[in-house]
Amino acid sequence: MSEGLTAEGLVMIGSENMPEGTPVVRGPNFDDPVVATTLDGLLGSFSTMGFQATGLSQAIDEVNKMLNWRLSDEPIRANEDDKYKDPAVRAATKCTVWLGMTSNQVSSGQREIVRYLAQHRLVDVIVTSAGAVEEDIMKTLCPHYMGDFGLVGRHLRMRGLNRLGNLVVPNSNYVAFEEWFCPLLEKMHDEQETSGTPWTPSTIIERFGREVNNPDSVWYWCARNGIPVFCPGLTDGAIGDMLYFHDWKRGGFIVDICKDVRRINDLSVRAKKSGMVILGGGLIKHHVCNANLMRNGADYSVFINTSSDYDGSDTGARPDEAVSWGKIKMEATPVKLYGDATILFPLIVSQSFAKYVARGFVPEPGHKEKEEKRKAIAAGIASVGTPR
Repeated sequence: MSEGLTAEGLVMIGSENMPEGTPVVRGPNFDDPVVATTLDGLLGSFSTMGFQATGLSQAIDEVNKMLNWRLSDEPIRANEDDKYKDPAVRAATKCTVWLGMTSNQVSSGQREIVRYLAQHRLVDVIVTSAGAVEEDIMKTLCPHYMGDFGLVGRHLRMRGLNRLGNLVVPNSNYVAFEEWFCPLLEKMHDEQETSGTPWTPSTIIERFGREVNNPDSVWYWCARNGIPVFCPGLTDGAIGDMLYFHDWKRGGFIVDICKDVRRINDLSVRAKKSGMVILGGGLIKHHVCNANLMRNGADYSVFINTSSDYDGSDTGARPDEAVSWGKIKMEATPVKLYGDATILFPLIVSQSFAKYVARGFVPEPGHKEKEEKRKAIAAGIASVGTPR
């Protein structure tokens, strides 16, 4: 290299200073006993770790924003209904929290976390797939078992055992569910013929919750606490198989999906603030997002899945794609986490929903000031990515 020439002069552009207050990358200090021995201490250091650890910290913040929000935080609109002008009503009006989850979340031990959320009325709406509907009831009758991802399928088949990842579900579990559901289905069919009112997926699930009478069940608590559960693909599983056989013996049982579309969209339109937490993707993710389209987008969003967006799938789509469709508001700060929800979601719950319960269901002290600080930092970081 010639004298007087530097790497900066030859190949690098001179650096601008990062905006004042930009966090410095720093990981956990295990010499600190709080970090070394407590979950709060460890996760509290994740915001400056980088990569998915920082994403986890942002997801925790996003869920806490859902829980902290009250209508009293907002100015009264000129066209506000008289009901919502009352200060007491405004202080009691919370964000509508949507939980979307694929069925494997109930197959796994995540079911106990979802049960906790339903028991304490921490979510307002659930959207799931058929496997979750039947397996929640199934687990009140027979357990699922731990297995291994490497168990050989043909050997399991000959033993009447089904592998679900590294879990094992015996065929006898499905027999037990069939013995529970088929007499109830006959009774529900009788009631439909008497009343002339068809069932919907959400009313079927509510009925499951009222019939199961077991506090280990998610649907038990949803029915008890008035949390609607939507399953647009209800026939895609054992329930569909049983409806198929029932229809051969006794036709005429009707499941009205249109009525549920009206119900879920009405919940969205009436929400004063809306927050989505979606574990997994596919139908359940789109169903939650599409409902929020009816109100011009959710205010808060956390997506957790393992998919990327290169193939154009809705599962892998980043939140900004949902912004383009009007499913998330343009001014929102959504978070997508790439990873296994059975690892990430319990950590989020420990730092958000569980703390909210421990506080007595009141907003986090100083949350408004913390949010303003986060916004300022985010705006500063975003500014360095704009054209010079």
